[in-house]
Amino acid sequence: MSKRKQSHQSNRKYVYIVAGIGLVLIAAFALLASRPTTSATQHISPAEYQTQFAQVNAPHLLLDVRTPDEFASGHIHDAVNISVDTLESRLSQVPRNIPVVVYCHSGNRSAQAAQILTQAGYTTIYDLGGINNWESQGFPVE
Repeated sequence: MSKRKQSHQSNRKYVYIVAGIGLVLIAAFALLASRPTTSATQHISPAEYQTQFAQVNAPHLLLDVRTPDEFASGHIHDAVNISVDTLESRLSQVPRNIPVVVYCHSGNRSAQAAQILTQAGYTTIYDLGGINNWESQGFPVE
């Protein structure tokens, strides 16, 4: 067999090997992408919060992660205020044995707070989003 033909066959084998590796990687990424996430955070609407927690007096901590000034300007009944900026240093004030429902103004800081809680090992976290959504749906603030 000529050197040219051997070289061509070697190149073809190399292409097949690279293509096979590529297909395996694509399949692995597709499998990983299709797995359900194991996030401890669940999103909850204002109406769902009312039926699952408030109306039935289910044990939980309603955590307002806005600033103290924002909290003072109006908050959901029974909410506790720990701003997202101080949450990591105040985790001892957040019980681990009951669900934690977090909210802020628009939903950005509540998502940050949920992530902080998840990373700290909390397992039952609900993100209520923003108080603006709460109020727009007709629910009261104090």
